[in-house]
Amino acid sequence: MAPARRPALRSRRPSAATQRFHASVLAELNAAGCEFLVGGGHALEWYLGIGRSVKDLDLFMRERDVPGALSHVAERLGYTWEMTFPHWLAKIKRDDREHIDVIFNSGNAVCAVDDEWFEHAVPSTVMGQPARLCPAEETIWSKAFVMERERYDGADIAHLLHACAETLDWSRLARRFGRHWRVLLSHLVLFGFIYPSERRRIPEPLMRRCLQLLEQEMRHAPTRRICRGPLTSRAQFLVDVQIWGYEDARLLPYGSMTEEDASIWTAAIDEAASRPIGAEALGEVAPREEHPGARP
Repeated sequence: MAPARRPALRSRRPSAATQRFHASVLAELNAAGCEFLVGGGHALEWYLGIGRSVKDLDLFMRERDVPGALSHVAERLGYTWEMTFPHWLAKIKRDDREHIDVIFNSGNAVCAVDDEWFEHAVPSTVMGQPARLCPAEETIWSKAFVMERERYDGADIAHLLHACAETLDWSRLARRFGRHWRVLLSHLVLFGFIYPSERRRIPEPLMRRCLQLLEQEMRHAPTRRICRGPLTSRAQFLVDVQIWGYEDARLLPYGSMTEEDASIWTAAIDEAASRPIGAEALGEVAPREEHPGARP
C-alpha cells in the first residue's frame, strides 16, 4: 500500500514592503559602519542548507552599540524604535505591525552578545546586503535555554548539530555553557536519541567530561533552595519562585538580572499561550515587586 501523501507546507515569505524595510535597515547600518550580525531564520537557513520560512529579521549587536545604531536608523530612515526589554531586546519599528528585533542578550540574561560573536561570524548576504551571520556555536548556546510551553528550540539545535558537528568549535561551545553544562548535556543526549546513527559525531571526550561532572554532583546537593527553571522558561517556574520559596537563579547574586528586569519580562507573558503552572494561585499573590525572587 502506497504511503499517504503529506500535504505540502507553504513557505511564507515577507511582503515586498517588509523586504524593502529589512533591506533599507541593513544597508543603512552597513553605510554607517555599525557592527551587527544576522541570526534567526536567515542564519538557520544558511547552516542547514535548506529553505525555511523566514519572515522576520533578527539583528544581534553588542549592548554598547545598540543606542547609537537605533538613533542613527531613526534619524536617517525615519523609523521608530523602542527598548522593549532593557536587559536584552530592542525593536526597530516600521509601523505597529512590522519590526526588526535587535538582540544584545538572551531573555534569561545568560547569553550576552560580546566580541567573540563577531570574531567567529560567517560572511554572507542577506536581503541583497552584505552581512555576517551569528556563529553556529553561539546560536546553539542562546537557543538551548528556550524551553517555553509555546516555543521550544530543541529541534533547531538538533538540526544545527546534525549539520555542523564536524566544524563546531566544541571547546568554545562547552566554555559558553560553563556552569550550565547540564543544559548542553541534555541537548547532546537528545541528539543521540533523535539520530541514533549519528551519535558518534558528538565528541566522546566532551560527553565523558559531562558525565564525570554529573557523577560528582550526584554525591551532594546545595543546601540553598535555588530554582534554575526560570533560565529555561519565564512562565512555567513562576510558581516555584513566587509561591514555593525557591530563589530565582536569574537574579543577582546567581545571575545578572535585576528585580526590575524580571518584573518587566514577567509582565509580558502571554498567559493564553503559556498557560503557566499554578496560574490561579499566582493570580492571588501580590505583584512580583513585593515578592522578591531572591531571598536572603
